[in-house]
Amino acid sequence: MTCSRPHLTSRRRFLTISAAALGCSGLPAAASTPVARWRGRAMGAQTGMVLVGLDDTGARRAFHAVERELARLERIFSLYVTDSQLSQLNATGILKSPAPELLEVLSLSDALNAASGGAFDPSLQPLWLLRARTAAQGRAATPGELDAARALVGWDEVRFDAGSVRLAPGMALTLNGVAQGFVTDRIAALLRGRGLHDVLVDMGEIAALGRRADGADWTAGIARPDGRIVNRVALRDRALATSAPEGTLLGANQGHILDPRAPSGAPKHGLVAVSADRAAVADGLSTALCLLSKEEAGQTLLAFSGARLETLEQLQEKPT
Repeated sequence: MTCSRPHLTSRRRFLTISAAALGCSGLPAAASTPVARWRGRAMGAQTGMVLVGLDDTGARRAFHAVERELARLERIFSLYVTDSQLSQLNATGILKSPAPELLEVLSLSDALNAASGGAFDPSLQPLWLLRARTAAQGRAATPGELDAARALVGWDEVRFDAGSVRLAPGMALTLNGVAQGFVTDRIAALLRGRGLHDVLVDMGEIAALGRRADGADWTAGIARPDGRIVNRVALRDRALATSAPEGTLLGANQGHILDPRAPSGAPKHGLVAVSADRAAVADGLSTALCLLSKEEAGQTLLAFSGARLETLEQLQEKPT
């Protein structure tokens, strides 16, 4: 799965979800239907949303509420925020009285880990940091370095309940393979709670509620890292997430999605897109499925009702 450190770009999906195909601009709208758009940053990347049916005053209030909620969630999940709950956990190995949101994401991560046969593993952070560090140094990690980092990886060593989250010594977590989707779900729920029924939320993953202002379904374009759209998906009350190992490179030939189960850590697919009822589920699945065979991917999807594979492209071999 994917991991990150605070000073590196952590987002991969902004390269594989085409903003031009989100239905955010250039669309006819009923003359009486206002449409409000917002752009900002969250979890280290550009984000946005489209709200149908709000006047300027209502939109400003909604956007202000979204910004407050994003700031609160970043103080839980972000590796960019040094005093976030996740950063505190990684620094000390223990977090007392974790936020309910953190426990919810850890519980989902547990289900994803089990369903994927260990391919989805938030404890991969030490291995990812090693790969990032050696790539920055222009060299490959040594066998000894890899063995030492891999010894710190193991989801079964993570303990969590309402009282605390505990890691074995030297371990660290990243939740970038699922937290963006969770944040997307939370923002969509916030807007729904304010009485909005036609909304598109893009927080790195997409949640589409209702319809566009012209009455059509929202449409998302699934693109390769070079920007070429390979599929379009109509969305209504549904979420979409994509992953592309080469969307971010740790070095000349090392993608950012690593397999904790294999010494090479090589992914099997170059582009994966999954839709589901929840963006967090789609997020985690799109990450895990990059590392699974087509048959394994199908079995993993069965563990999550309503999840659907939208795109699966084999990783292209590079010439030697």
